[in-house]
Amino acid sequence: MDIFDLSGKIAIVTGGNRGIGFGITKGLANAGATVVIANRNAPAGQAAAESAKKEGLNVIAIATDVSDISSIASMVAKVINNFGKIDILVNNAAVVRRNPPEDISEEDWDFTMNINLKGLFFCCQLVGREMIKHKKGKIINVSSIGSYLVRHGASVYAASKAGVSHLTRALAFEWARYNINVNAIAPGLTLTDMSKKRFEEYPGYYEKVLSEIPRGRVGVPDDYAGAAIFFASEASDYITGQVLYIDGGVILG
Repeated sequence: MDIFDLSGKIAIVTGGNRGIGFGITKGLANAGATVVIANRNAPAGQAAAESAKKEGLNVIAIATDVSDISSIASMVAKVINNFGKIDILVNNAAVVRRNPPEDISEEDWDFTMNINLKGLFFCCQLVGREMIKHKKGKIINVSSIGSYLVRHGASVYAASKAGVSHLTRALAFEWARYNINVNAIAPGLTLTDMSKKRFEEYPGYYEKVLSEIPRGRVGVPDDYAGAAIFFASEASDYITGQVLYIDGGVILG
């Protein structure tokens, strides 16, 4: 038996329509899971699902705003009604607003925390209740090397991701008795539409960050699929409360 096989598993990936989320979506689906993309932009979610289906993957999309608890509850209810269970939850949806800390507004703070931390927690809670019923589940939170290293203009984002890493440990401790594993992956800088835009806006930034990566390249979304499959599979059944840095060695410096 392949301990990495996810056949028959039902997975939810928040923000699974693009970037790291889409890389994880395709990775879980390629391992056999049926994946539900939960993202705010309904057309973008449907387009991502259709793209995955063209590759022969079982992927659907349900429009979900993770900053709205009622929207999360509606999505979870639809998944349960359609599939009867949730085996895997990947909390990937996140935002970043870059400003010096002296210029951060209350709206900047609330917008970031409502998605990155509050939304993640209530996704865990509402899906966790279903997993508790079945006494089994895998939750994978997407943190960031920003939870460990600091960068200019990202103080609120860093705080939110540090919260994700510690919340991962807290939930792992609380839910271990229900056979629910809660782990996190912490990506380094990754080539996505968002990061490419930043590279274009700040000449020389790409070269600077590249020089800090021992592996000699920035990440791509597919780099995180393997870790997600591992944490979602039977191969990680005795691992919980861990944060795995996937950064090409940046935190070694």
